Amino acid sequence: MKIAVLSSHTSSLFWFRMDMMKDFIENGHTVIALGSEPETEWKKKFAEYNIDYRQLYVERNGMNPLKDLKTLRLLYTFMKKEKPDKVFAYQAKTVVYGSIAAKLNGVSEVYPLIAGLGSIFRGEGFKNKIVKTIMKIEYWAACKCSKKVFFQNQDDKNEFIHNGLIQDKKTVIINGSGVDLEKFKPTIFPEESAFLYIGRLIKDKGIMEYLEACKEIKDKHPKVRCLLVGPFDSNPSALKPDELKPYIENGVIEYFGEQSDVRPFISQCSTYVLPSYHEGTPKTVLEAMAMGRSIITSDAPGCRETVIEGLNGYLVKVKDIKGLTNKMEYLISNREICKNMGKESEKIAREKYDVKVVNQSIIQTMGL
Repeated sequence: MKIAVLSSHTSSLFWFRMDMMKDFIENGHTVIALGSEPETEWKKKFAEYNIDYRQLYVERNGMNPLKDLKTLRLLYTFMKKEKPDKVFAYQAKTVVYGSIAAKLNGVSEVYPLIAGLGSIFRGEGFKNKIVKTIMKIEYWAACKCSKKVFFQNQDDKNEFIHNGLIQDKKTVIINGSGVDLEKFKPTIFPEESAFLYIGRLIKDKGIMEYLEACKEIKDKHPKVRCLLVGPFDSNPSALKPDELKPYIENGVIEYFGEQSDVRPFISQCSTYVLPSYHEGTPKTVLEAMAMGRSIITSDAPGCRETVIEGLNGYLVKVKDIKGLTNKMEYLISNREICKNMGKESEKIAREKYDVKVVNQSIIQTMGL
């Protein structure tokens, strides 16, 4: 069968979907991956995995309806020419326009993944309310065009059902994107306490709360390290370089930019921190768990599923800098507990988040 995998962010196809696409191919299927970046840069990289890559015109964060219509028209042309047997799509615009374009061309097997509801869907304010209403209509149309819809957490699924966007019988819950347990293995615990955040530098992921908590920690515990890995972004809530600069210059944060391999950085930390406002299921948390690290994250959709309170880490309230700082200080003062939490994290990762089990669930649902 020919399977089209759609994303509005080419890099994320490598970060989050490569294991799944490799499993599709191992099962004897052909995969075409569509993303936003140029074919000149990416076609050879995908070809190494026997995946055909095509560039798709799509503005990930823009709200220009004419540009969105262009995306829909190009996806319609792609579907008409390639006639894929099945379509897997994630991220808002490729879910919406990919599902509609497929249905218009008679492709009935469309499987969107709702990997978290973004800042607009969960935000507030008059402008946000209008955009959110439009998004609900678009998601409703996408769900109507789909055979099954994957969700990574119960909160997002309930939100869709509560808003009348989908019927329960069309939903499937999967345990995030899973983690490659052969690649992410436990490593030696660092001699000094160290905290790490990995992710796009956007405020909805709690980057400001992490920076402010680290500032308080460094004032009291100068030897403790606070690490930061991740790129700046075009998201409306993105952190600006000038906002990060004081934390770097004052020695609060060790910033390493975007990294293709995060394992060396997870190895350096004793606790992984992600105070995000909402997620699908955060893949970096799963990777840190698989490498035997304790977790501090938010009691928020997608995040709360990864932590059993007091067993492998702690949940803190969204935007609660004091609560976050207190938990970080506690784990600095109780290193043995921190180590044991890391061991529990690894057990949970093996039992619940093995990427092979997650992918098998997707493969079975898609009839592959």
